[in-house]
Amino acid sequence: MRITKSEAAEILLAMDNILILAHENPDGDAVGSTCALCKGLRSIGKNAAVSLEKFSKNDEKLAEGLIATADFNYDHIIAVDTADNRIMGVGETSLNKNCEVELCIDHHISNIFYAKNTCLDEKAAAAGEVVYDILKEMNIEITKDIAECIYVAVATDTGCFRYSNTTAKTFRTAADMADLGADVAAINKIQFETKSKEYAAIEKMAISSMQLHFDGKCAILAITNEMYVESNVSDSETQPLASLPRQIEGVYAGITVKEKKKGMCRISVRTNAPVNASKIASYLGGGGHSMAAGCSFEGSVEDAVKTVLAYTEKELKESGLI
Repeated sequence: MRITKSEAAEILLAMDNILILAHENPDGDAVGSTCALCKGLRSIGKNAAVSLEKFSKNDEKLAEGLIATADFNYDHIIAVDTADNRIMGVGETSLNKNCEVELCIDHHISNIFYAKNTCLDEKAAAAGEVVYDILKEMNIEITKDIAECIYVAVATDTGCFRYSNTTAKTFRTAADMADLGADVAAINKIQFETKSKEYAAIEKMAISSMQLHFDGKCAILAITNEMYVESNVSDSETQPLASLPRQIEGVYAGITVKEKKKGMCRISVRTNAPVNASKIASYLGGGGHSMAAGCSFEGSVEDAVKTVLAYTEKELKESGLI
């Protein structure tokens, strides 16, 4: 059932012993929004914890002291920033992806309403915006720690306010977080200007692997297990690679294929209007936003590239670009 933010606040106020989940390969929005919600709930005496799969070390500070231990007893499961339970990240828990989720807080138009209750604001640039609104509905004080979580959420999901999903409300949210003590300059440096040597190595390999298709309207790069080994980078550090292909002049569809393990790949789609990233990803069982989406693919890197290129060509034709 779809519910309002005030209704979501009422549900949360009536809960205790709460486990908060997010999607696989959690990005800054997933980590920031889950941690902001957890800290807010704890501030009013709720027993809450988060369970996240491995995430970037840039976000480690946000989650300090919040990760559920093996003996954490929960009565309710909340999902944040997760449009489809097929991509649910269950972390170190014994849960499966089809676990019963009582409340989902999300901003993806592709949400399939798998939860008992879904608070969806598809106009929000990030799940962090939705969490902020709900915390305000609960009259929870936004501390500096919570503000920094929310700032990371909105800043990372908008590419530091560069992407088309950025709205006036997004800027107001970010300004609120700065007013509440978020160290914006330090966060921006960590999130957008600092790269590990390992990441720099794989970025170089990724750019070298990039290919252009359909008269330069599509750029695609493939990251293999061998590249991970050679660069010694962790997968959680490679999220920025998804934005690289779209940065090429004249590219409408930027595709990144990452080999997760032999026979399994993750495909990220980033587009410029009028090409719809979510539509391309949906052909392969994924989804997301109109200009940023993703999906999983069972098969080799070569097959993943071939398949996603076919669907990208279809979308480019339907958009009148080829």
